[in-house]
Amino acid sequence: MTSCRALFISAPSSGSGKTCVTAAIARSQVRRGRRVRVFKTGPDFLDPSILERASGAPVYQLDLFMGGFAHCQALLAQAAREADLILIEGVMGLFDGKPSGADLAAAFGLPVVCVIDASAMAQTFAALATGLARFRPDVRHYGVIANRVGGQAHARMVAEGLPGELPLIAALPREPRLILPERHLGLVQALEQPGLDAQLDAWADTWDAALLPNFVFEPQTIEDAIETAPAPLLAGRRIAIARDAAFGFIYAANVDTLRALGAELAFFSPLKHEPLPACDAVWLPGGYPELYADRLAAHPTLAAALAAHVARGKPLLAECGGMLALLDELTDAAGDAHPMAGLLPGRAHVQQRLAALGLQAINWPEGPLRGHSYHYSTLDTPMTPIATATNPNGGKTAEALYQQGSLRASYVHHYFPSNPEAIAAFFKG
Repeated sequence: MTSCRALFISAPSSGSGKTCVTAAIARSQVRRGRRVRVFKTGPDFLDPSILERASGAPVYQLDLFMGGFAHCQALLAQAAREADLILIEGVMGLFDGKPSGADLAAAFGLPVVCVIDASAMAQTFAALATGLARFRPDVRHYGVIANRVGGQAHARMVAEGLPGELPLIAALPREPRLILPERHLGLVQALEQPGLDAQLDAWADTWDAALLPNFVFEPQTIEDAIETAPAPLLAGRRIAIARDAAFGFIYAANVDTLRALGAELAFFSPLKHEPLPACDAVWLPGGYPELYADRLAAHPTLAAALAAHVARGKPLLAECGGMLALLDELTDAAGDAHPMAGLLPGRAHVQQRLAALGLQAINWPEGPLRGHSYHYSTLDTPMTPIATATNPNGGKTAEALYQQGSLRASYVHHYFPSNPEAIAAFFKG
């Protein structure tokens, strides 16, 4: 057993301010010299990029479907051994999804604080907070945070009627200058925000000023657990990984898994027109190729280098945006068509509304994997899938897996720790 202060930060809905509050607390504590580890509940690439900048440490996913209980327990145990404070940001509303944030908090006995947007309510705030706290007896609530309050009088009104066991921890003011920019998939990536560090400091200042007296982070008992390392099945193999603003959707746990398997990793930036590194395999993760299509198309060597790589029978995994970059053509949300690498037959179109969203389970030829899908584009291709994913919640999202020689592509963002051996078997070729 390890004792570590911990807090699970949730909300009644998306858009309540969970990420801002989590980042503000993290930066506030880091400025005090404390070691902070932050987790994000469920699949997400954008919030973790902000939280990583705020905490100064990689942000990992805690997902009972993608990773499983033992994997999540090992991640929490490792963080408890290294940190003074663990913060877990929830996903959507506290009880939304299967598994939900509440399921995760209950599974590990984590104290929950809900962030509630108080901008359009007064005394009803207490009713909403009390209902959230009493909905499930197995979820332990530690307090509530009022976000976007209009002043001290408003803060007093939202606190009226809160039961003694559910204190108001902080009342954060409504400040438009603290709002993060967003686009169709969510928050703008941290690496695309040059003023982010100053904004994080402003958030931390606001949190410090709004925090009510006598609040303390409660120590939690975290079960000791160590995940068994996979065999070094990729020892001696070098994997090239695209990583920049166009290909930024990379789970930290995926990188760890590849290294644990013994692979040497070589990161490169297609946006900077860096050449494909000498390698045995390539991974093109998801991201925003539609925002940088002209720059990608202007890369003087990448398309030919990837084509030669596949012609030699070397593995190439392309996920979501990585797959779009390999098509014949990609039409962006403005309706402009861009030629892409031409390694996969087909065309994609980025539309204004969401095309697919959901957790995914898919059977690769090498074994089953888990992951998720979230995209605004649609694909028109003559390729026949070699497998089709299923949604554990019965949703309609069921992504195809395509294979062209040694090139494998899908809209699925795969979570490598769900089956390291299958990942190794593919990348080994």
